[in-house]
Amino acid sequence: MNLKKILISTSRLNKKLIASLTDFFCISVATLLALIISDVNFGSIHIEQFIRLVWTPLFCIFCFWHLGVYSSIVRYIDFSLILIIAKAITIVFIVNFIFKILYGLFLTYFGLSNSEPLISLIGWVVGLVTFSFLIIISRLLASLYLSDTDSEQRVIIYGAGSAGIQLASALRVSEEMQPVAFIDNNPSLHGTYLGGVKVLHPKKLERLAMKGKVDEVLIAMPSASRATLRELLKEIEGYSVKVRILPGLAELAQGKVLVSELKEVDTADLLGRYEVEAQPDLLSKNIKNKVVLITGAGGSIGSEIARQVIKGKPSDLIILDSNEYSLYVLKSEIESLNYDINLHAIIASVTNKKRITEVCRAFKVDTIYHTAAYKHVPLVEENPFEGVSNNIFGTIACLDAAVETKVETFVFISTDKAVRPTNIMGATKRFSEMILQSYSEDKKSRDKTRMTMVRFGNVLGSSGSAIPLFQQQIREGGPVTVTDPEVTRYFMSIPEAAELVIQAGAMGQGGDVFVLDMGEPVKIIDLAKRLINLSGLELRDENNPHGDIEIIFTGLRPGEKLYEELLIGENVSKTEHKQILRAEEVFLSIEEIRLYLEKLKIAEKQNDVEELKNIFEEVIDGYHPEENIVDVISSQELGNSNS
Repeated sequence: MNLKKILISTSRLNKKLIASLTDFFCISVATLLALIISDVNFGSIHIEQFIRLVWTPLFCIFCFWHLGVYSSIVRYIDFSLILIIAKAITIVFIVNFIFKILYGLFLTYFGLSNSEPLISLIGWVVGLVTFSFLIIISRLLASLYLSDTDSEQRVIIYGAGSAGIQLASALRVSEEMQPVAFIDNNPSLHGTYLGGVKVLHPKKLERLAMKGKVDEVLIAMPSASRATLRELLKEIEGYSVKVRILPGLAELAQGKVLVSELKEVDTADLLGRYEVEAQPDLLSKNIKNKVVLITGAGGSIGSEIARQVIKGKPSDLIILDSNEYSLYVLKSEIESLNYDINLHAIIASVTNKKRITEVCRAFKVDTIYHTAAYKHVPLVEENPFEGVSNNIFGTIACLDAAVETKVETFVFISTDKAVRPTNIMGATKRFSEMILQSYSEDKKSRDKTRMTMVRFGNVLGSSGSAIPLFQQQIREGGPVTVTDPEVTRYFMSIPEAAELVIQAGAMGQGGDVFVLDMGEPVKIIDLAKRLINLSGLELRDENNPHGDIEIIFTGLRPGEKLYEELLIGENVSKTEHKQILRAEEVFLSIEEIRLYLEKLKIAEKQNDVEELKNIFEEVIDGYHPEENIVDVISSQELGNSNS
C-alpha cells in the first residue's frame, strides 16, 4: 500500500492530528519570521519572544479546532474553508498584536522597551502573510496529491438544490465518493460553483458519461414527481451509469441527508405507465373504525395492504399468517409506527376453518382481505395438491368462517394467471373466483357477507417475482436469465396493488371481479435491459461482446405462458374509479361448485393428478395445461418402483 492510500484509509482522528502537526510547523515558521522582523535585538531570546513562539501556534491550532477547520476534507478545499482559516488567523493576529502592545507598554513603564512599534507591526503583518500562505499552500498541495485516487467513486449529483448541496457535504464526510459536478435544469446556476463543485447543463451528462468521467449518478430531487423521475431515468438509461435516488421529502424530514439514505432505483419507476391514483373515500370505506383481518399478511401483498390499512384508522388490525417469522417482522414494523390501533398477530393456516372462525368471532371482524395463497407457478405445478389445499380449500375455509360470523366484506386477491390458465396455480385461483361468484348468488351467503374479487398482473418487487431475481443476478455479475425473449407481462407496483384491493373491496356489490386498466404489457427482456443499464453496466451481446452482463434464455418453465390476460371475455363495465373495471364472467351454481369440490377432495385424498386435470378442464373455461401434471412425490415413488 502506497502513502496516498495509507493517508486516505487512516481514521478521521489521525487525519486531523496529521493536519494539526503540519499547521503547527507552518505557524511556528511564520511566528519565528515575525519575531525576527519585529524585534530589533533578536540576538538573544527574550521571554516575550519565547512566550509568543510557543503560545501562538498552540492558540492558533486551538482556534482551528474550535472553528471547524479540521472538519473539512483536505481533498475538497474550497472558498468556505479559506474563509474559516482566514478568520482563525485574524483572531490570532489581533490577540498577538494586543499582547505586543500591552507587553510594550509594560516594558516602557519600567524603561525596558527594546523594539520599534512600526517595525513590530510590519513584522507581524509579514508573519501573517507568511502564515496564511503556508497554511493555504499546504492544503492545496495535499488536495492535489490526494484527490486523484482509485478508492473513490466519481459521482454526479443531479439536482443543485438544498438536498443536492447537503448530499455533496455528506459525501465529503463519508470519503467514499467524489462529487465531480452538479447537473441542474436552472440556467442561472450553470457555470457556478456550489461548495467547490461546478453546476452543469443536463446535456453535459452524456459527454461526461461517454468519456468515463463518472461512475454513478445520484438523483437529489426529493420533491420531484414519479413522472419526472421516470422521464429522467429514461434519459439516463442509455449512458450505462449506475443510478441511485435520494429519498423523498417525507423521509428527509426525519433527519439530515446521509449517504446511507441513497437507494437503488425504485422498481415502480420501471413501469411503462403512470401509476393509478387512489381515491381517498374508497380507501377508507371498509377500514375506518372497523375490525380488519388480513390473511397471508406476511407476504408482499398482504404486508403492503396492512401498511395501507393502518393509514385508514381501523379500530383493530388482525394480521394472520402461518409463517411465524414473516408475521413477527410485520408486527414489529407496524408497532414501530405508533399508530393508535389495536394490533393482533395470529399464527394460523387458512385451511384451519375452526381457527379462522374463532378469530372472526372473537374479534368481531368486519372486513377480510384474503391474500394467503401459494403463487409460485413452477413449485405449485410440482406440488399440485398443496396448491389445491391452500388456494382452494383455504379460500373456502375463510369464506365459510366469514359467512358464519357475518363478516361484512370479504375481498379475494386473484391473478391474471386465472384467465385461461395453463398451470395449476392459475387454475386454483380461477376455481376460487368461481366459488366466490357462486356464494354471492346464494341468498344465505349473500345476505351475510359481501364478496369481491380483485384480479391484477405481476407485482414489481414482490417475493418470487422476476425483478428481485434480476437485481440479484446483476449484483453477482450475471448472467440475467429470461425464460423467452417474447414473454410479456402486465406489471404494477406493490402499493398500487394494495390500494387496488382496498378500493375494489369498497366498490363491490357481491360477486364482482375487478381488474385494473394496466396499459400495455411489458416485455420481460426490456425490463432486464433497463435494470442492467440503470445499474451502470452494459449489456453483453453480439453487438457489444465486451459488455458487462449477458442475458440468456432458459426456456419457458412448467405452466408458464408467453403472455397473460386480465379478462376472460370482453364484457366489462366502468366503476367509480376510472381505471378500475368490473368484469362480467360466467360461473357455476353453488350446487355445481359443491359437487366439484367433493370430487377435488377425493382426488386429493387419492393423489390422483389425472382426475385433478379432468376436473379443472370441466370447470374452468380455457384451461389447457401445456404439459402433463406431475406431482414431484408421485414421480419419485414411480421412479423408485421402476428401479
